[in-house]
Amino acid sequence: METKKYVKLFFFFSINVLSVFIVNAQDVLPFPPAPSASQAGVTIETSSYKKRTEPKHLPANAPNILIILMDDAGPGAPSTYGGEINTPTLSRVANTGISYNRFHSTAMCSPTRASLLTGRNHTRVGNGQIAAIANDFDGFSGTIPKSSATIAEILKDYGYNTAAFGKWHNTPEEQITSKGPFDYWPTGYGFEYFYGFLAGEASQYEPTLVRNTTYVEHPKTSGGHNYYHLSEDLADDAILWLTEQKAYAPEKPFFVYWAPGAAHGPHHVMKEWADKYKGKFDDGWDAYRERVFKRQKEKGWIPQNTLLTPRAESMTSWANIPESEKPFQRRLMEIWAGFAEHADFNAGRVIDEIEKLGELDNTIIIYIWGDNGSSAEGLNGTISEQLAQNAIPTKIEQHITALNELGGLDVLGGPKTDNMFNAGWAWATSTPYQGTKLQGAYFGGTRQPMAISWPKGIKHDKTPRPQFHHVIDIAATIYEIDKIPVPKVVNGFPQDELDGVSMVYTFTDPKAPGTRHTQFFDIMASRGIYQDGWFASARGPREPWVGGIPKGIKQWSPLTDTWQLYNLDQDWSQAVDLAAKEPKKLEEMKALFLTESAKNKNLPIGGGLWSTALYHPEDAPSSPLTEWTFDSPIKGMPESAAPKLGKVSSTVSMDVEVPENANGVLYALAGFSGGVTCYVKEGYLNYEFNLFEVQRTKIKSKDKLPKGKVKIEVESKLVDKIGGAMNVTLKVNGATVGHGTVPTAMSLHFTSNATFDIGTDLDSPVSLDYFDQAPFSFNGKIGKTKITYSK
Repeated sequence: METKKYVKLFFFFSINVLSVFIVNAQDVLPFPPAPSASQAGVTIETSSYKKRTEPKHLPANAPNILIILMDDAGPGAPSTYGGEINTPTLSRVANTGISYNRFHSTAMCSPTRASLLTGRNHTRVGNGQIAAIANDFDGFSGTIPKSSATIAEILKDYGYNTAAFGKWHNTPEEQITSKGPFDYWPTGYGFEYFYGFLAGEASQYEPTLVRNTTYVEHPKTSGGHNYYHLSEDLADDAILWLTEQKAYAPEKPFFVYWAPGAAHGPHHVMKEWADKYKGKFDDGWDAYRERVFKRQKEKGWIPQNTLLTPRAESMTSWANIPESEKPFQRRLMEIWAGFAEHADFNAGRVIDEIEKLGELDNTIIIYIWGDNGSSAEGLNGTISEQLAQNAIPTKIEQHITALNELGGLDVLGGPKTDNMFNAGWAWATSTPYQGTKLQGAYFGGTRQPMAISWPKGIKHDKTPRPQFHHVIDIAATIYEIDKIPVPKVVNGFPQDELDGVSMVYTFTDPKAPGTRHTQFFDIMASRGIYQDGWFASARGPREPWVGGIPKGIKQWSPLTDTWQLYNLDQDWSQAVDLAAKEPKKLEEMKALFLTESAKNKNLPIGGGLWSTALYHPEDAPSSPLTEWTFDSPIKGMPESAAPKLGKVSSTVSMDVEVPENANGVLYALAGFSGGVTCYVKEGYLNYEFNLFEVQRTKIKSKDKLPKGKVKIEVESKLVDKIGGAMNVTLKVNGATVGHGTVPTAMSLHFTSNATFDIGTDLDSPVSLDYFDQAPFSFNGKIGKTKITYSK
């Protein structure tokens, strides 16, 4: 009986092990390791040896994959499809492959990237808004769950080498310090290699960069030049990685995700690139739209019966811009154009390397022009684009005055400004549609031109594919090409169903009926719902190009929003609102939107607004600490995880040993485009609150610091609420030596990618007073620094 019992147990165990192996082979990743092919005896002589063979999980000659994702670039910009920004690389991909003219994003950075990489709708994977304003609602948490594995995770397990370059923007803000945790960094999501920046934007000249999980300094030069620019650096690094991948693992295909910071703000590019567009936009954004609209029809990019949508009443016409301001507005657009072309050029360098390695024929290149439409966050044109995110209203004269103090128009596009163009240009480069980035209700925010080439697998066809598709469909397309079934379990996590559908059916037939029947959109309550040719949308509580706090925002409710209705089969550009004529259809679509929202964790409607400057900036992602002690100077602490100096009431206390001829930075948060700094110059203690370049509050001690050991304190107290005035007091050895009031403090953050340093200012210098001496390290000794929040 005992023997039979063990036989049954063995049989049961064997069947279960076998079933697990079978399931693993199809539905569970990673694959189990190949068992040994050798048989071990008691001795070597009684053993047999045979080297194990790792099974291949991919089809023979599985293609390489390159995804190029541009940033904040609207559909009316690229010359490939009728715009006036030169895009030879996009044209190269389109002219060897196929293009899509009804492909869509989410209208915002992090949400689009999360959807693209996972194949799921943005709120289903916790990315209802950018990571910098994440909150506690499931759909808006800012964290991609492990139950939605990325393309990189799955392709890596199947045998690809995987790498990502450039902008990431999908890691929780408070987790991006050098101490992690790293589970939600690119390397925790399946990328074997990462080089780029974790935040939503970066200075193109002085970025804060990460290689894998280590913060690194950028090179001194890039692209073979005697200067540095981030787009070039990202191409350089990708080229090196591709060269090494070919040398080290030629048997493996590669998956590369190349996502530069361009053309997101700040708009930074060398003068010679901007100068290529001198005079090309002199007649303004209204005229630009007319020209591009005509060219889009001539190219067959949009149907002949498409209507050009009008400018919103709240947006200024070019004719109403004062003549004295027009040179400033023109130059901002010239810089953006040069910036976008420069990024396209560097994408071409990556493709050139693939061709040089002999891999181009069997490489799928997916080039998506924009993770959303062009950005209107520059409002009326700005030298410091974070003003919009902090909801700080300004006048254009303030920007021009500050710019003239820095050196005039020639300074734009360089390291002394974080410029962005007038929202009119964002609207123009979204021709022929309504809206811009941040508007899920309109295709100006969501419709992204896309080209796909694969010489070995796709025959070139110039006919645009008009099927309605979305970034969530890229993952399913790749899986079908590689014959990869969507796994049920990855790294022990049961997987959410894919929302995307494959687009492979469109490769050979441009007129094939579309397979995506329904798609919802929602960014900050600007929302819409597509179903079988119909589109219903509601603008939401704000327009991105209107600065400050929208009137009535505290009383806004999604239940009272006005909805619009469009028949896209007859109205390509959302130009004819049928809401009044088709009330029954509109109600049906609104009900469908709520159903899709419930399915996709898109509740509450407007949940992405919670942690913004409009509602609860105190709930924006930040370190849980309210007290820090630094026993010695530090550098490179990401602003998102650093003390929120300039936002909340705080006291900075420092033990300092002051030398003869004392000079240097005691501490600095953020950079030249906005930040707080405390420094010693010629023996005097100085404090500066740089409100995004347009307003600088400076406080200087009456007397020089005494030599020797000194306790320095900086007390900052909000007068009323976050974003309001702040009183600042400087103390030396307990005695007040300086006092002043910051008229307007910061409500969200100074930058997305700068850092906090003690004893130096390693980012772009916060203050003009030591700009030419940066990083202006302190020449004395700094002991303990203690920072405490106060009420």
